[in-house]
Formats: sequence, structure tokens, C-alpha cells
Amino acid sequence: MRPAKMADITSGVTMRFISIIAAPLAIALIVPVAAAKRKAPATSGWTAGQEKTAPAVSDPAYAAFDSGHYLKAEKLAKAAAAKGSKTASTLLGVLYEKGLGVPQNFKAAAEWYAKGAALGDVDAQFSIGVMLAEGRGIKKNKSQAAQFFEMAAKQKHPVALYNLAIIYTAGSEREKDLKKAAQLIEQSANLGYAPAQYDLAGFYKQGLNQSGNGVVPDNKKATYWLGKAAENGHTNAELEYGIALIRGSGVPKNAQRGVAFIRRAANKGNPVAQNRMAVAYRTGLGVERNLVEAAKWHLLSRQGGYSDFKLDVMVSELPEKDQKAAKKAAYDFQQRGDALLQ
Repeated sequence: MRPAKMADITSGVTMRFISIIAAPLAIALIVPVAAAKRKAPATSGWTAGQEKTAPAVSDPAYAAFDSGHYLKAEKLAKAAAAKGSKTASTLLGVLYEKGLGVPQNFKAAAEWYAKGAALGDVDAQFSIGVMLAEGRGIKKNKSQAAQFFEMAAKQKHPVALYNLAIIYTAGSEREKDLKKAAQLIEQSANLGYAPAQYDLAGFYKQGLNQSGNGVVPDNKKATYWLGKAAENGHTNAELEYGIALIRGSGVPKNAQRGVAFIRRAANKGNPVAQNRMAVAYRTGLGVERNLVEAAKWHLLSRQGGYSDFKLDVMVSELPEKDQKAAKKAAYDFQQRGDALLQ
């Protein structure tokens, strides 16, 4: 068995921290949904799916919502909203935005979010900001959207803080202020928002202090935040933190743990991570050497658009039965992934 070389799995992979200083991201517009407790958003971008924190006191409207009784939830929420309940107004916004128990109606959703926001509900403030930024159910107005994000950010809404960082980075609705953007990113990161943790790692890694963002380059801090983002399920962070662990970059070397993080990204379909898994199994780095498993990951990575001539040669030299086993394993992997998406 050939001894594993660290370069085999880490060579050719550039750490690709997505820094909003280097390349501003789209505003992370994540619309709240009622639920018993908040979960950290898994993605950034123009998406939906963040869960909303239910009121501390037992609320019949939210209980009905959580049970899937949307018509009852709407009836109870309207009664509560008529008495001035801010969370009830937000829940009505969710119902109309998602079309749950009522016809989907973005205009009505925006109106209910606006009412909840005026009463001080943080999720309503964030959501009306989203709709204003998108021009969904209400005339697009990014300046007003920024105002609502600021309201939500004052109540420590992690994604609102992140959005504001992007606004200050772009210098669109607010005067460009990279130092303030970095501060907002750090606040969001400290609240557990994975994209902010990933970007903060990029700040520390890339050494952008000369741009005026107030962040002093620090490789250990970069890896720390990269690890936080990886533990929080950020796919790129999982890959890059895994490589950092293998290299011992800003963290003690640990090949087994590094490969475990890379596997998490590979299981999500990241072709670069799948390629690194193929190399790991080919060399026996952090895992027991297994050429069939290496071939499986290579086939998946190649299908995802990542080429690797050395692995092509390895697969071609395998016995026919092993090539068939690898192809079947790759096919089964894809089938399981397709089933999860249905």
C-alpha cells in the first residue's frame, strides 16, 4: 500500500472563502415560517425557509399552525390580530405568502407583515424588508427594505444583520462602509448564521484590513470561523475546513476528521468534495484505502463537471468487476439523492 501524501488530497484546491468584500453576495432573503423554535438558516441568497420563533406564551394560532390546521390558524390569528397581537399579524403574513389554508396572496402577506412590523415583531420587520427588496406584493423599494432590515438587526435578527452588511459593502442604499459591514457580519456570525461565519472566515483569511474593513488578518481566527460554518452545515465551509484539518492550517492536523467534513460536502453533491473523497480513498488518507470507493466518488465528481486525469487512469485500470461495482455504487448514490429531493 502506498503511503498517503497530504498533497494528494489538498493539492490543486484553492481556499475559496466567499468574502462579501471581494464579491458582494445577493441579499439573504429568508422568509419566516411559524414553528416551535428557530433553526439556523442553511443557505443564503434569494430563498425561503427560515422558521419563526413562536411566542413564549402558548398561542392557539401557532399551535394550530404547527399541527397543520391552517384554516383554524387563520381564524385564530385574525381574532388575535384584531386585538393588536404582533405575532398574529406575522403569522397571517406567513399564511398568505405561502398559500397555506388560504389562496396565496403576496399583497395580503405584505400588508400583514407591515402591521406586525409596525408593532415591533422582528420576523415581520425582516419579512416586509424581504418583500420590499424583491417588489413582491408591494412596490419595490430597497431603501425602505434597508430600514426594515435595520429595525430587525437592532433586535439581533442574524439574517437582517447579514443583509445590512451586504448593503454597506455595496454602498447602494447606504453609504459604503466596509468597517461597519465587517462589524455586522461578525454580529451575525456570533448569532450562528453560517454564511456570515463563512464570510468572516474569508475576512480573516484574505487580509482585507487594507481595504478599511477593520479586520486584521489572522489565520487561526479564519479557521475558527470556517469550522463554525462547517459545523453549521455550510457546504463550502465543510470542504475547506476539511482541507484545513488535513493541512493543519490554523488548526491541529487531523486527517480523519478532515475527511469526515469533506464527506459531508460530498454527500451534498459538491463535485470538488467528491473528487477529494476519491483521492482520499485512492491514497488511504484519513480512510482505509478502497479503489472501488475511490472510483465511485470520481465518477460522481466527473459527472458534476470536475475532471481528474489521474483518477480516470485509475478507474480504467481497475478490473471490470470493480468498475461495474463503482458504477453501481455511484448510481445508487444518485438515486438516494433524487429520492430525497422528491
